Amino acid sequence: MKIGGMVRLAEAAEGPDRRCPSYAEIRDVARRMEATGFDAIWLADHLLYRRPNQPTAGIWECWTMLSALAEATSRIELGTLTLCASIRNPAVLAKMAASLDEVSGGRLIFGIGAGWNEPEYRAFGLPFDRRVDRFEEALQIITPLLREGHVDFAGQHYTARDCEIRPRGPRPSGPPILIGAERPRMMRLAARYGDMWNSGYFATVDTFAASRAAFETARADFGPAAANVGVTALLKVGWADLGPLPAWFGDDPYLTGSADAIANALRGYADAGVAHVMLQYWPNVQAALDRLVNAVESYRSVA
Repeated sequence: MKIGGMVRLAEAAEGPDRRCPSYAEIRDVARRMEATGFDAIWLADHLLYRRPNQPTAGIWECWTMLSALAEATSRIELGTLTLCASIRNPAVLAKMAASLDEVSGGRLIFGIGAGWNEPEYRAFGLPFDRRVDRFEEALQIITPLLREGHVDFAGQHYTARDCEIRPRGPRPSGPPILIGAERPRMMRLAARYGDMWNSGYFATVDTFAASRAAFETARADFGPAAANVGVTALLKVGWADLGPLPAWFGDDPYLTGSADAIANALRGYADAGVAHVMLQYWPNVQAALDRLVNAVESYRSVA
């Protein structure tokens, strides 16, 4: 099982130090994850956060930071968890993906979803209606462009007529496509178009069971064609003794405890056939990263 780490781009939701990390700090986290055995780094794609009765929280733009990290690292895979499809034109986004895959030497995992954060759409003048309809059309453009280099498509929301990606990038079929999905229609799209499916935010593997079962139901609609879609899970890991833990990320508790306890939880996912887990840790402080690294090292020592 692969293990990825979320590299934080945003201001903290709580606590006295709410600032966005600098690029130098972001790069240091990514390089440390690469040096300590993580298989991938993952970046979130948002433009801002606004929650009731709280000030706006800022975040750096995902694709710019990921491009810089492609040059700052050499081995580790680079993923987006997940790009909001309707923020960017889908054909242009596929072109960007082919280019970043070239820059990184074939290390990109192209993670994409329909988006959920309405305040950022409103603030930046982007359409928030019919998100899944828009997403399905975007996939009908992005998927053939990345896998075959050509598409001719005209839909209600997007058009790409006789569109080609040239040059193609380092991999003949392009980077793998990961689709974030939590509800039945989105899960069916993940089973139909994705190389990987992702959902979050979970703790131990039993908290993932219902979502996993729902995806297996969606996958069954497509038979053998969807059998090879990899199952991935985003986990929320946190230590309350190091700082406040956001209460607004999912209903499940945080994965917490000693390095060995977290390693045992990771083995539960591996035993369940999960291909990749992504670890998002709180609070965003050095001591929490140290504990996360120790947990991954503990998992690797036995797995």
